[in-house]
Amino acid sequence: MASGETAPFPVSTACVVITCAVVPAYTVRWHFGPLPTTLLENAILLTIVVFAVECWRARVRPVWRTAVLIPTLLFLVAGVISIVAAPDRRAALGLYRAYLLEPIAFGFVVINIVSSAERAVWIVSALAVGGTVAGLANSVVVVQALRHHTYDVVNTPPVVIYNTANAVALYLVPLIAFAGATALHWKARRERIIAVVFVIVGSTCVVLSFSRGGYLAMAAVAVGLAFSHRRRWALLIGGVVVAGTLMVIPTIRHRILTEVDLSNGHNTLVGRFHLWSVTVQMLRTRPVFGAGLSGFATAIGPYWNQTNIDRYTYPHNIVLNFWTETGVLGVVAFASILYVGFARSWRGWRQRDAGWRAVHLGVLLALVAVVVHGLVDVPYWKNDLSLEFWTVLSLSLAPAALLPRRPKSAANSPMPAGSP
Repeated sequence: MASGETAPFPVSTACVVITCAVVPAYTVRWHFGPLPTTLLENAILLTIVVFAVECWRARVRPVWRTAVLIPTLLFLVAGVISIVAAPDRRAALGLYRAYLLEPIAFGFVVINIVSSAERAVWIVSALAVGGTVAGLANSVVVVQALRHHTYDVVNTPPVVIYNTANAVALYLVPLIAFAGATALHWKARRERIIAVVFVIVGSTCVVLSFSRGGYLAMAAVAVGLAFSHRRRWALLIGGVVVAGTLMVIPTIRHRILTEVDLSNGHNTLVGRFHLWSVTVQMLRTRPVFGAGLSGFATAIGPYWNQTNIDRYTYPHNIVLNFWTETGVLGVVAFASILYVGFARSWRGWRQRDAGWRAVHLGVLLALVAVVVHGLVDVPYWKNDLSLEFWTVLSLSLAPAALLPRRPKSAANSPMPAGSP
């Protein structure tokens, strides 16, 4: 096969799907000598190696010039600078590898193997499998605690697999957004039914995570899904009815009303306001480079009340997270990446055929979920979240990469209506 022709990448695709399914397994860790690693990291590296081998055997030149190429390179450069600026460069290098290099490389593979809207749905379905396992496991623990009256809902919920219940919502809500778009706009009935099942299961897991940020992100996604459909008013009314029904449940009502009462000692927004204020104070002394990768907890120390038992590794705001970790350059680069993602997915939703339109809408609303939840939390700086972000984002970039991979005869011929 000559360079530039379409390749199916069957083994690479299988590796991508398997890797996406085991994303929560980043919690399975071990060491190769002095080097720490995870099950997820090894799956990513295997996928990249397999993709390189398939490209070599098929004599295919991978597509690497995408709309996010320049901001991605700037993001990587910002990460390198942040390693130098970090108080612990060994830890910073580990985060650079796990949160930047590996997920970006994995997204590069995804861009090249996604040759159809169906394949894009397979990949997100694999992400949903891992998310469902983690979400259901966490939900079982929460339900048991509620049944035995060992959990007060104003406190942090119990958790399994992940370190915090918020992590369940951070991972699941973007996938619920994608599944919702599939359920409303996909062309085949089977996939729509599967998507509806996941929306129900995933939303239940998010509700039982008691993540207020997750609730806010789900509400934003629900509004976006409703306005994407011709029966928008019926969907909006249905969403209001569901929300009102949930508020009738005492545990959920108590959890939400706690956030409205700023005088309540369990109100997390009050703590967030203080954390953001202290973070801004710290950034005034290092406005350009921030605290460096893995450096936030150390840098904020002189400004943080030492009697406060809470110790944060991130400031829990999407702008401040990137500013403290990767400096101003990282903020600008990531904002540019988000802009391209929103622009490409919006254009694809408005212009493409039924299958790709659903994919692009799913990406668009997944990014909405990331930004909205990121107002009060950390939607990127984890192994699973960074991989999920680059995987989902890459789905909106893949259609533009299809044309350079077509045979010259196909590239020069008129494309049929609805072709990507």
